[in-house]
Amino acid sequence: MDSCLLRIENGDTLYMAWLHDVWVYPPMKFKNRAQEKFYWRTVRDVKKCLPYAKMINKDMAYADEELAKLPDDKSRRKWWRSFERQLYKKYEKDFRNMYASQGMMLMKLMDRETDKTSYELIKKYKGKASANFWQFVAKLFKNDLKEEYDASDKDRITERVINLVEAGQL
Repeated sequence: MDSCLLRIENGDTLYMAWLHDVWVYPPMKFKNRAQEKFYWRTVRDVKKCLPYAKMINKDMAYADEELAKLPDDKSRRKWWRSFERQLYKKYEKDFRNMYASQGMMLMKLMDRETDKTSYELIKKYKGKASANFWQFVAKLFKNDLKEEYDASDKDRITERVINLVEAGQL
């Protein structure tokens, strides 16, 4: 239960509560073992990466707010380097322990949270050269930083898992 409110009308006490959404999906039917394995790997990856995507989104909002306050490029670069070191300390250990599939899931979830691809985010904060370098590295590992999150088609299973995890149903 998120919150509860009491209201008294005509001498009666009414309890008003707001609950999380409940998602109802048809049961999963897997055609083979590989499909089931993919689903449960997606569940594992979403559960691990979704909190990080939300925290990083808040960190990015904070960074944007702070960078907007600074008067010139030199002070922005100095502040960004300091903030980047803080982020490394905060996330590095956890990210080093992630599987490659969880890194890819984190990229998808960041796109979902921010409406910007990983390539666009790197370009915004680190520059075009850095974004191109990391795109090249991603391509070596058969990934694409410019790939967009598509909840209605390609990433519908991921979206289903996200909804169920956020509602506490999975």
